[in-house]
Amino acid sequence: MKKVLIIGGGIAGCAAAHQLTLQGGWDISLVEKGPNIGAGNYTHFHGGHPHTFGPRHLITQNEDVYKFLNSYLPLRDCSDHMFQTYVERDAQFYNYPIHKDDVPKMPESKEIEFELGQRNLDDVASAKNLEEYWNASVGGTLYDKFINGYSKKMWQIEDNKLLDDFAWSPKGVALNEGPRNSWDGAFYCYPYAIDGYNSYFKIATESTNVYLNTEITNFDIINKEVVFNEKKHKFDVIINTISPDLLFDECYGPLPYVGRDMHMFVLPIEFAFPEKTYFMYYAGKEKFTRLVEYKRYTQYKSPHTLIGMEIPSNNGRHYPLPFKSEQNRAKKYLDLMPENVFSIGRAGTYMYHVDIDDCIEQAMDIAKKLA
Repeated sequence: MKKVLIIGGGIAGCAAAHQLTLQGGWDISLVEKGPNIGAGNYTHFHGGHPHTFGPRHLITQNEDVYKFLNSYLPLRDCSDHMFQTYVERDAQFYNYPIHKDDVPKMPESKEIEFELGQRNLDDVASAKNLEEYWNASVGGTLYDKFINGYSKKMWQIEDNKLLDDFAWSPKGVALNEGPRNSWDGAFYCYPYAIDGYNSYFKIATESTNVYLNTEITNFDIINKEVVFNEKKHKFDVIINTISPDLLFDECYGPLPYVGRDMHMFVLPIEFAFPEKTYFMYYAGKEKFTRLVEYKRYTQYKSPHTLIGMEIPSNNGRHYPLPFKSEQNRAKKYLDLMPENVFSIGRAGTYMYHVDIDDCIEQAMDIAKKLA
């Protein structure tokens, strides 16, 4: 039986363990330095209220991924959900993504309509950075109102021109019209279970040797050897889900990330947000980027409500920076990986736009390669 090591126990690591378990013929070990598997998708409880590290509903265009996860973890449809953005200078909440119906309500509506009429699709297609893309897509006024300050706050930067990889930003239709189902065909869902994805993580790893609170102290990726628990272990296959620079002693320099500080507070009211509104984005000078009302999508029953506040920080390696220069650095690390060493997930690929569905799809793809 061949031995495989999975480094990191987030959704990508658990999905990889599950796919290889279903395939059979593998002796699987998963090493996770934290106290639980699931990483940011693991459900914790605050005063009885279930919550994850930020909102973690499944969004996917991949029906196979949706059906696969739903077969193990029944998923509730959340496609009627809404997001809103608070624009301080207007003292007003608007729909997000930016919606055409909101433009007449804005103080600069005539200026915005003029700018929208001047749009050139060639300028959108040729945009070299986030600022150029949004200015070309919706004009300068809407860009300043919704994107400019928020993006700088989100990425902890002074200039949005630095964001030269913006595959994660909406493309083609930057200004939406009509109901959500007319411009968004994705599956939006969240587990029915009060503990969210936790039961799936147990199913995915039930035949895996899981080492929690365990750190790998030495990597010899070329020879597929690692040291943990003061012992050397050799494997036939390695599937990595952590930042690839860590596997090679940062020989090309460290890969930068933006972190998050999460603050939880309970309010003495049943609901704080309007019905069907899960998130509130804040595009102004507030230190935080987003508020989340968890019970709006967990469906937890309580006379009180739990709010999560996200503040960008240097604490943690949560979001890879969407800079081409850093993605090129990540590629240099990935190119060092020999045959039968793979790197998946958001951190493992150093791609911000990799989400839950991508992690599951990447795990499926690796299992096919190893079959």
